[in-house]
Amino acid sequence: MAHVVILGAGLGGMPMAYEMKAALRPQDRVTVVSNGPNFHFVPSNPWVAVNWRKRKDIELPIGPLLARRGIGFNPTGAKRVHPEQNRVELGDGTTLDYDYLVIATGPKLAFDEIEGFGPEANTQSVCHVDHAEHAAGEWDRFVRDPGPIVVGAVQGASCFGPAYEFAFIMESDLRKRKIRDRVPMTFVTSEPYIGHLGLGGVGDSKGLLEAALRERNVKWITNAKVTKIEAGMMHVTEHDEDGKEKRKHELPFKHSMMIPAFKGVDAVFGVEGLVNPRGFVLIDQFQRNTKFENVYSVGVCVAIPPVETTPVPTGAPKTGFMIESMVTAAAHNIRAAIDGREPTHRATWNAVCLADMGDTGMAFVALPQIPPRNVNWFAEGKWVHLAKVAFEKYFLRKMKCGTSEPFYEKTIMNALGITKLKAPEKISGV
Repeated sequence: MAHVVILGAGLGGMPMAYEMKAALRPQDRVTVVSNGPNFHFVPSNPWVAVNWRKRKDIELPIGPLLARRGIGFNPTGAKRVHPEQNRVELGDGTTLDYDYLVIATGPKLAFDEIEGFGPEANTQSVCHVDHAEHAAGEWDRFVRDPGPIVVGAVQGASCFGPAYEFAFIMESDLRKRKIRDRVPMTFVTSEPYIGHLGLGGVGDSKGLLEAALRERNVKWITNAKVTKIEAGMMHVTEHDEDGKEKRKHELPFKHSMMIPAFKGVDAVFGVEGLVNPRGFVLIDQFQRNTKFENVYSVGVCVAIPPVETTPVPTGAPKTGFMIESMVTAAAHNIRAAIDGREPTHRATWNAVCLADMGDTGMAFVALPQIPPRNVNWFAEGKWVHLAKVAFEKYFLRKMKCGTSEPFYEKTIMNALGITKLKAPEKISGV
């Protein structure tokens, strides 16, 4: 009998649990370890942060969902991974032995790397539902007494889509409230240009996103490094294309949301041979750790180098579509290892994203994620907003059913189908 332990119950961990259970033999076991009892649909956090959704709308209890599939669950979290001993030290002081370990924890949010940064200090966040819920309360206060907004992503960030998404969602909400004229907005990003997205751009992302910001009268600063954040004031240093300091900015704000850089969670940070200096899990082409061959990893916590060197550091995003392919590869390769076979499945580094903009939206497809690409497509339209709404509903419904089918491929295609819209022609062949 083999015991597979999965650390994390988010967009990587939950699909991993379902696919792993489906791939195993009847006598094998799967146990999921999470640092809380509930699953949250992270892509909906920007809506929560402006009260377009409530927490209950995007939250599901993990235990009952997994129990229906015969999957074990521990909500106390992982304190430390001990790969030499095939053991996980849990948050409640107990330990859990494994034959195979899948690390799907997601990242630790590196708010501590900038003075005054984060929801416990002077800015808001949409990276976790707790943060989004807190931001919603701050948004209520802000719209009663509006002022300048600063939004974007700091140096080292890799998840730029939600920064743009939240900027446009806030702008849309302000227009609906008829107070947009009272709110100057500035988009601050470590990207070398608008629409870089940590991907070197996708299609005409630069032109379309610049036009969208310009149309909405949102100013921007690129190649930006945030040096300090005080209450109501953000200190930003703008750099030139060679990475040299170009200009210093002091940006007043009454409301701000900045995407942080990511690093590895405490449970794995510093484990020699398991993670890189930032704490991201080192893997080979089969999702398997390069030192401990019974340890696999999927999702945002894996180590992927930047697509290219930029004047201010940026990371490469790991989108849901990519994470799904990691999950499928890991499940197949663990089953192969149990059967005494060599791994053969590899994840496809493809990026597919639907980004809401309040009353419209943008979508991109990058196949593969790292250029040059076979498909390089970016588009804007109200259909993306409708597809994102349908995608959320469909994904949560699939989660409740506990299916082992690929989530993102099916849900994105079904979301587009539900809205009777046509996806890029080649996407169906991925």
